[in-house]
Amino acid sequence: MKVLLTNFHEGDGGGHTTYLLALARGLAAAAHEVHLAAPPTSRLYREASALAGVRTLAQPFPNGLSQLAAAARARRQLREYLRRHDFDIVHVNGSTDHRMVLSASARLPHLPKIVFTKHNSKAAQGLTHRWRARRTDAVIAVSESTRRMLEATPYARCRLRTVRNGVDVARFAPWPSARDDERDALRRRCIGDARLLLGSNAGTAEHKGWMDLLDALAALPQERRAQVAVLLCGRPPSPEQRQRIEALGLQDRVHFTGLLDDVRPAIAAIDAGFVLSHAVETISFACREMMAMGKPVLVSDYAGLPENIDEGVDGFVVPVRDRDAIAAAVLRMLDAHDRLPAMGAAARRKAEREFGLSTFIAATEAVYTELMPTLAPVLHGRANETLTTRAH
Repeated sequence: MKVLLTNFHEGDGGGHTTYLLALARGLAAAAHEVHLAAPPTSRLYREASALAGVRTLAQPFPNGLSQLAAAARARRQLREYLRRHDFDIVHVNGSTDHRMVLSASARLPHLPKIVFTKHNSKAAQGLTHRWRARRTDAVIAVSESTRRMLEATPYARCRLRTVRNGVDVARFAPWPSARDDERDALRRRCIGDARLLLGSNAGTAEHKGWMDLLDALAALPQERRAQVAVLLCGRPPSPEQRQRIEALGLQDRVHFTGLLDDVRPAIAAIDAGFVLSHAVETISFACREMMAMGKPVLVSDYAGLPENIDEGVDGFVVPVRDRDAIAAAVLRMLDAHDRLPAMGAAARRKAEREFGLSTFIAATEAVYTELMPTLAPVLHGRANETLTTRAH
């Protein structure tokens, strides 16, 4: 099968980049012809260019009235690429690349099947969404919550399928003893005289809810608050956020790593993770990565986050922005500190069972084959060949 993956983000791209790199790598390994179109300034383009079996196109996706001329040039380039390569599937991942793909593919001799992954909880109503939905063949929701939301939008006319994000459970694995010194040095630097180190690699955007956690900690009795420290991976806080932290009296309890190329040492250092989002979020790569590394995770009941957790078994679920509930969950972790490693082991078992990349790739491939039924026997034969090869 010939597949073009697209994404409009410049720069880092966050979860979209994680998603598409894993998908491109997995589809190429499954013997599909994989192309990826992304802005040349993006991390996605840079890292995808180094993937074996993946062809990349430096494709800008200008947006807005001030960029009409640039958008026309970009659309012509994309149209020529679509015409030349005659793709079976074009898999889009955001509003901007979705619109440009639909515009560029209009009136081509061969129309590819269009698959759209909905990566966030933003509204999907209005005229432009109705236009896009009419020309979209399938929509992938990355959580059941996302799928339910889409059922009340124009995309209900498309094939709606839930395919939860996969993570590399071999890379995100319990920390090897050979690197204990690296983990322990970071832990000592952050935890000080505290008993519980909570952390997150979900980033420091306001909607990630980390300030809700700090508000909850500030409300704890002094002797309990002193037992907790926090480690955050992501962009450094703004001056305004630092002022809020100081006003809460937590400046000595909250530590920021900055942006990291490798978040695993930070995850290894913590006792439990948290993702307390109250906007935009869907399923959270960060939550799944922390669970894969054997950490229980505290999540809000926003969007698809609770789909990751069995309450009290491998994590905790609290109502969105409920500081009292967050504080109570922190106290539970303090009082049951000795249980956290067992909960982390349960999180790891779930990750191995449900979060793996092979599950994610196979489910995405199944969406493609629903749209291309004539290719299903060929793909089934390839899958059997792969299984036979692995067996030997």
